[in-house]
Amino acid sequence: MARPRTQAKIFEAVLTLAAEQGFGDITMEGLAARAGLSKQTLYRTWPSTGAILFDALLAQSLSEGGEVDVPNSGDLSADLELLATAAIAELRDPVHERLLRAVTADMQTDEDLASQFQDRLLSPQLRAVSDRFRQSGIENSDDAAELLLGPILHRWLLRTRPFDPDWVRAHVGRVLRATMP
Repeated sequence: MARPRTQAKIFEAVLTLAAEQGFGDITMEGLAARAGLSKQTLYRTWPSTGAILFDALLAQSLSEGGEVDVPNSGDLSADLELLATAAIAELRDPVHERLLRAVTADMQTDEDLASQFQDRLLSPQLRAVSDRFRQSGIENSDDAAELLLGPILHRWLLRTRPFDPDWVRAHVGRVLRATMP
């Protein structure tokens, strides 16, 4: 693992280059040059540009302690609306969206990256949301978490329909009706 200062330089270079040329054109050579590091330094930690993009994405997606923040005010519906709204805002953030789309594209041909995405980002997010459902007495909490996040990711990935507060509220209502005892 790269030292925190080195990692910060690299992630800053990723975001700067992405703003200038898009994620698809980022290379190890370009990253190394922008970060003021050698390619060897990058390759010691990351096997590919996709892996660096993923770690930059992960650094943006988790809290400082590496945890997924899920609200728990005692009102499950309000908490899920807040969570869904925050997830949508993150997906729609221009830099984050381009980064996630680049990683998603790389995952289609890089099984190791897909496995890392599953193990280090998607599973912890689903687990945290599942735990929130479980705390509210919902038995099939893993399914409930997927019911909440799946349509959000589907709409974002395929750009099928827009997000708005009315849709979020209705979506959370559908999830709760489908999962509440």
